[in-house]
Amino acid sequence: QVQLVQSGGGLVQAGESLRLSCAASGKFFSIDAMAWYRQAPEKQRELVAVITSGGSTNYADSVKGRFTISRDNAKSTVYLQMNSLKPEDTAVYYCSMVVGFLPQYTYWGQGTQVTVTS
Repeated sequence: QVQLVQSGGGLVQAGESLRLSCAASGKFFSIDAMAWYRQAPEKQRELVAVITSGGSTNYADSVKGRFTISRDNAKSTVYLQMNSLKPEDTAVYYCSMVVGFLPQYTYWGQGTQVTVTS
């Protein structure tokens, strides 16, 4: 079994920064894409950022220029550096990893609350 454990998050004021981490543990051969999603109250879960095994990244338009996703393959960990936070970034953030190769499985972290006050 693969487990993803998230850390970071919390309560900050607008304009401040936070860093989220998500570490995978268990038995697996490789990790393909890693991603961060978020879900605000009464809204659907949305993709925030994704990073491929090759290091290519993609971001939601709403976070471009403010958030940075990165990965440390040796630690099986993905990070989300969030700068210039806005109240509309308030949500529960989830990490996700695509693990294995034929077949592949998607695993999710437990979620962490990020609250940004104005």
